[in-house]
Amino acid sequence: MADGDKLPAQRSSQAEVDAFLRRVAAIPPAHTGRRGRLMFAMDATASREPTWDRACRIQGEMFEATAALGGLDVQLVFYRGFRECQASPWVGTAPDLLRRMTAVRCLAGQTQIGRVLAHAIKEARQERVNALVFVGDCMEEEIDGLAHKAGELGLLGVPAFLFHEGADPAARAAFETIARLTGGACCPFDASSAQQLRDLLAAVAVFAAGGRAALEDFGRRRGGVAGLLTSRLAP
Repeated sequence: MADGDKLPAQRSSQAEVDAFLRRVAAIPPAHTGRRGRLMFAMDATASREPTWDRACRIQGEMFEATAALGGLDVQLVFYRGFRECQASPWVGTAPDLLRRMTAVRCLAGQTQIGRVLAHAIKEARQERVNALVFVGDCMEEEIDGLAHKAGELGLLGVPAFLFHEGADPAARAAFETIARLTGGACCPFDASSAQQLRDLLAAVAVFAAGGRAALEDFGRRRGGVAGLLTSRLAP
């Protein structure tokens, strides 16, 4: 998306949050007994700078929420500028991830979601990845190619959880397609829903680290948006 002409934000409705949480709750249990691995991918083109700053403040919650489950390893993936797409090493602490995120500056460019999905496929073939989180606001790629990669990721058992900022209908349709084909979920958010994003990211992290049982316990303890998880889980 160009630096100007940003579309108005689309706030998550309660129904959309409920649907997102139902999708998380319905995913088969992850393998436990080892640290969870979550790929945290973000659009770092120019329009994303405010959200990138918010994510830097929020990401520590993911680690805190999973500490009692044996921990979480996170890999930061981002794209920006002219065909620049980078992935960090897997890190296991909030300060390590924050240091890498705060070193990134957003640059104008087109989306490279296909490269993010291709990288997730490569990583998952080498070692299990429990979940992919993606935060973005637009999509400027060929949808059939993205759908094919999403299908491959789904076959590898990696659910993608996509957080959509703004009201771009093409992006929303693409994000929902990727979520459906991977067995994940898509949810919109805006600047006014930082706490909601924090709780949802923490819930996904708990799922990645400890499976559905850990997710249910987290929902009971956390309350608020995360508390909705308990009622969405099957007995």
